[in-house]
Formats: sequence, structure tokens, C-alpha cells
Amino acid sequence: MQKPPLSFWQIWNMSFGFLGIQFGWGLQMANMSAIYKYLGADDSKLAILWLAAPLSGVIIQPLVGQTSDRIWTRLGRRRPFILAGAILASLALVFMPNCSAVWMAAGLLWVLDGTINASMQPFRALVADNLPEEQNSQGFAIQSLFIGLGGTLSSALPWMMTNWFGIKSEGTGIPQSVRLSFYIGAVAFLGAVLWTVFRTKEYPPSEAELAAIRARKFDWTLGLGEVLAVVLHLPRRMWELGLVQFFTWIGMFSMWVYFFPAIAKNIFHALPGSPEMKAANEWQDVCFGTYNAICFVFSFVLLRATKITGPKIMHVLCLAVGAIGLASVPLATDKHHLLFAMTAVGIAWASILSMPYAMLAPALPKEKVGVMMGMFNLFIVIPQIAASSLLGWSLKTFLHNEPVNALVLGGASMGLASLLTLLVVSFKKSGAPVPVAGGVGGH
Repeated sequence: MQKPPLSFWQIWNMSFGFLGIQFGWGLQMANMSAIYKYLGADDSKLAILWLAAPLSGVIIQPLVGQTSDRIWTRLGRRRPFILAGAILASLALVFMPNCSAVWMAAGLLWVLDGTINASMQPFRALVADNLPEEQNSQGFAIQSLFIGLGGTLSSALPWMMTNWFGIKSEGTGIPQSVRLSFYIGAVAFLGAVLWTVFRTKEYPPSEAELAAIRARKFDWTLGLGEVLAVVLHLPRRMWELGLVQFFTWIGMFSMWVYFFPAIAKNIFHALPGSPEMKAANEWQDVCFGTYNAICFVFSFVLLRATKITGPKIMHVLCLAVGAIGLASVPLATDKHHLLFAMTAVGIAWASILSMPYAMLAPALPKEKVGVMMGMFNLFIVIPQIAASSLLGWSLKTFLHNEPVNALVLGGASMGLASLLTLLVVSFKKSGAPVPVAGGVGGH
């Protein structure tokens, strides 16, 4: 079926739910290391405590992808999963800031991350389902726009609660400003997803396709044989982009885990439970809000500039800028210097959230978009699993127990990802190679 082009506002409505999803991600990324530290976790244990995030992605996203490929309901193919994940994730956001022990926070992170993944993966497939190839870059760039806006608001919320609304926190536990931010995030998550679910339609299958769906034996498990079959037939472009994703996400994961302990030690000279530690937490929120705000603004640049450069060259440049920014954090001597580094990371983040998907989508067979988008997520979660398992050990063994050195390592990894992007070859669906820099339609 030839998919008709969608208007800007149709793409806007279809992507709006990402504003809510990013509220969940943004609160998690900006506050989990701080929450663990408030509950008494050691720096060397932080990475392994984050292990829930990537592991849940390995399990949830391919499972949701293959099941959403195989069903059709009154709400469509993708929207039931988007809605169910949003409801459960919103509940997890309410419970998270009320944890009283590290093990409770770690367990609830499994729930939160798994349900966010269950809601997010069908969103990627929904864009690929509904947009013609020439609008792929536009669709994923608008997703980045909402991700940037949601990340900005959610990351900065605790700081705004304290400095704009006068919310004061007593004692050494999780601050009241963080608790209220998670509650607001839960409402924002569910509200934004409901907007997309009820303002977006999915293309119904033909009578023959619907009959085939109903006749197929439904299986809630993604069997090993199916996984191997999918892996063995992954498009070449997915493997190439997967290598880029691997090193990109090691860089981002290093920042999410170690940015707070790095600035708490090197910039604020904070002791556990001290006022300086809370000040470091709030400034981290400002920094994370900054890179998400830059992501939001730069998404508008991507919408136009990618038509000139193509997604490949744009991604090379953005990752290089982000690598320089992340590796420059140790050079900061004042908290305001960190904002320059976060500006560079925000430029990279806007591209990370859109350009790989814009390059990938045309290479996927339409009947397996959901499961293959889920499989592509493995190239995001596997490096995070590796980082979760090894960063704590590396911090003690090679990095002199200095969290800021983990950020330098992350910057180097992102720089390598930029170079590897140059190796990505773009193919038309017929298999003939074409220049990626020829514009967003040149796939």
C-alpha cells in the first residue's frame, strides 16, 4: 500500500506522546544516581544498580515488537501497548521517590524502565507504519523535538520546585522537590500518551491480512528460533548502525551514571547528605535540562539541515560535537562551565534520537517493522549492559576511582561512534547503493 504523506499536525499528534515518555526517561536519567546516593550507595556500585534499565529493554522491546506486529484491535496495532505501558509507568513514577532502601529503588527501576520500554517501542514502529519513506526524517525529528522538550522540563523540575516555587527539603533523604517532580511526571506521561492514542489513527490491514492475523496462532513469547531467524536476516544497514549505536550509548550511559558523582566531588566538593550534595543534585538537573533544551531547539535545525546534508553526515557531525562536550567536563572549574559541555551533548542527543532511525526505517520489511525496531534496540541496551557490568570495576581498577574519568571515557566512545558512522552504506529497497548525503529521500 502506498502511504499518503501526512500533514505537519498529523505527525505532531502522532509524536506528542513522546513528550510524556521523555518525562519518565528524563526524571529517571537525571535523578536515579542521586536517589541511590541519598539511600547510601557507593560510587563504584552505581553502574551495576542501573543494570535494570538495559536488561528490561532487551526483554521488553523485542517482545512488544513481535506481538504488536501480530495483532489488530479496536485501538489498532501499536496503540494498545503504548497506552498500557504509559499507565504502568505512571504508577511506577509515583512510587519511585518514596523508596526507603537501595534495593527497593533498584527493584522499582526494573518496573519503571520495563513499562517505559513497553510504551516507547511501539511509538518508533508507529512512525514507520504511518509515514511514507520521504517523511521518515521529518517524523523522527519531530519525535526528537518532543523528547527534547519533555527532557528539559522533567530534568529541570526539581530545580524549579526549589528555586521558583520555594519547595524546601529537610533532612538527608530524597528531597521533597524530587518527590513532587515524579508525581507531576506521572500525570504528564499519561496525559501526553492519551493525546496520541486518541488523536492518531493506524492504517487497518486488508481483509486478507486481517484473516491471516486472526488465523495465526498467538504466542506471547518470542522464541529462540524466531530470534535467530530475525538476527540472521537483519539488513546490512542495521548491523552498521548497530555498531554506531553501541559506542554512542556507552558514552551517554557513562554520563547518566557518573555526571552527578563527578560534579558533586569535583565542582561542589560535597559530602554525603550535605547541603552541597543537594546543590549538586539541583545543578545536575539544570545541566540535564540544558542538554534536553538544546535537543529541543536543535531538532528544528535537523528538520531543515538534514534535507541538505542527509542523515549520515548530520549524524557524524553531531556525534563529534557531543564527544568533545562530554570529554571536556573535567576541564570545568565552575558550575556554569558545565553548561557549555551540555550544549554540545544536546546537539548530539537530538541526532541520536532521530538520525539512526531515519537511516534504518527504509531498510526494514513492512511486515516486520515492529520486531526489527525492537531488535535494533538491542544495539542500545547491550552497550549499557556492558557499561553497567564493567564501569564500576573500571572505575576502581583503571580510572583511579574518579567518576569524572568515566565521562572522558564516554566522550572517547562517542567520538569513535562518529567515525564509524562514515562506514554506513545506504541502500534503496532494491539493494542498490546510493549516496546518503543526497537528502532525506535518498535511501
